[in-house]
Amino acid sequence: MIRINEHYTKLKASYLFADIARRVAAFQQANPGRSLIRLGIGDVTEPLPPVCIAALHAATDEMAKRETFKGYGPDQGYAFLREAIARHDYQTRGCKIEPDEIFVSDGAKCDCGNIQEIFAPDARIAIPDPVYPVYLDTNVMAGRTGHERDGRYEGILYLDSTPANGYVPAPPAQPADLIYLCFPNNPTGAVATRAQLTAWIEYAKRHRAVILFDSAYETFIRDPQLPHSIYEIDGAREVAIEIRSFSKTAGFTGTRCAYTIVPKTLVAYDAAGTAHPLHGLWYRRQSTKFNGVSYPVQRAAAAIYTEEGKKQTRALADFYLGNAKLIRDALTRLGFPCAGGDNAPYIWVNVGRDSWQFFDLLLTKAGVVVTPGAGFGRCGEGHVRISAFNSRENVTTALERIAAALK
Repeated sequence: MIRINEHYTKLKASYLFADIARRVAAFQQANPGRSLIRLGIGDVTEPLPPVCIAALHAATDEMAKRETFKGYGPDQGYAFLREAIARHDYQTRGCKIEPDEIFVSDGAKCDCGNIQEIFAPDARIAIPDPVYPVYLDTNVMAGRTGHERDGRYEGILYLDSTPANGYVPAPPAQPADLIYLCFPNNPTGAVATRAQLTAWIEYAKRHRAVILFDSAYETFIRDPQLPHSIYEIDGAREVAIEIRSFSKTAGFTGTRCAYTIVPKTLVAYDAAGTAHPLHGLWYRRQSTKFNGVSYPVQRAAAAIYTEEGKKQTRALADFYLGNAKLIRDALTRLGFPCAGGDNAPYIWVNVGRDSWQFFDLLLTKAGVVVTPGAGFGRCGEGHVRISAFNSRENVTTALERIAAALK
C-alpha cells in the first residue's frame, strides 16, 4: 500500500498566513460592508518599475521571432543576469562572488525550502525564534525534528530573538550543522552588525557548519554601517550560502525571480569526513528538479541594474520605507516599543498582550489586518508584525483607525 510521508503529520494544523486568511474571510462574511486594510502579509502593492515593464515587452517581442526565440535557458540562469548580479550586488561592495556561483530561481521562499535537501537527514538545525515559517516547516517535512511540544519542535536548536538582545541572537554554546539567519529580519525588522555576523562566521568555522543567510530585504538597509551581504565579512565564502529575491527589491512578488549564491569554496562532509563542494550538489539538485525562470522575467530583473533601474528601485524601496516610518512613529506615540521600520519594511510591535487577541482587536474594531507574532514562534508572543507594503493613503487611514480603536 502507498504510504504518506508521516513527517507532514507533525506540522501544525495550518500555515500562519492561511490561518489569518481564514479569520479574515470569516470576518468579511459576517461584516460584508466593512472595508479592510491589509498590513499583514508582506506582498507589495506598487507597480513594477518602468524599466522592468519595458524589458518585459522587449523580451516578449523577441519570443515572437524565430531568430530571437528562446527555449530552455541555462541551468543557472542567463549569463547577462548573473553577470549583472555579481558586479552590482557583490563586487561593488568588495565581495568576491563570480557569476558562475549564482543560481537564478523563481523565489527566495523556494530556495530556502529546497536547499535543505542537499544536507544530511540528521543535520542539527539552528533556527531563530521568531522566524519565517518556511525555515522550520521544511525541516519538519524532511524529518529532522521530533514532534511539537509546547510550541517548539524536538530536535531544533532555537535561537531566541528578544528585546533583551535587540532581536539578533548570538551564537549558542551548543554546536549546530545548518544555521538559518535572516537580516534584515522577517518578522522583527532587526539587522545584524558586522561584529554580530563575524561572531556567527567564527562559530560556523569552529563547528564546520553552514550558514543559510536570507537577505531578501537588503534593499531597505539605509544605515551605511550595516552590511548588505554576509560576504562583506571575511571568511563568509567558506561557511555561507546567501539567498536574495527581486520580490521586494523590484516588486516581483507576482513576477517571480530570485537567486542563491553557493561559493565554490564552500564544502560539507560525508559520513567518512570527506569534504564535498556544495556548489556541485546544488547545481545537480537544480538541474534535476528545476527548469529555470522565463527569459522575459530574467530580462526584467537585469533591467534594475541599469542606471535608470537603480533610481527606480531605490525610489520604490524609499516609498515603502516612508510608510514604515509613519507606522513606527504612530505606534511609538501610542506607547508601544517597536523594532524595524528604519532598515526594513516590517515594524515589530511589542504589544504586551496575547498577539492573536491583539490581531482580533485590530481586525474587528479597526478593520486592519496585521500578523500575530505568535505565528512566528514562541518568542513572537506579545508582538505583532505590521507590514509597510501598501499605498500611502491606506497606511494613513489604517493608523487613524488603529489609534481610534486603542483609545
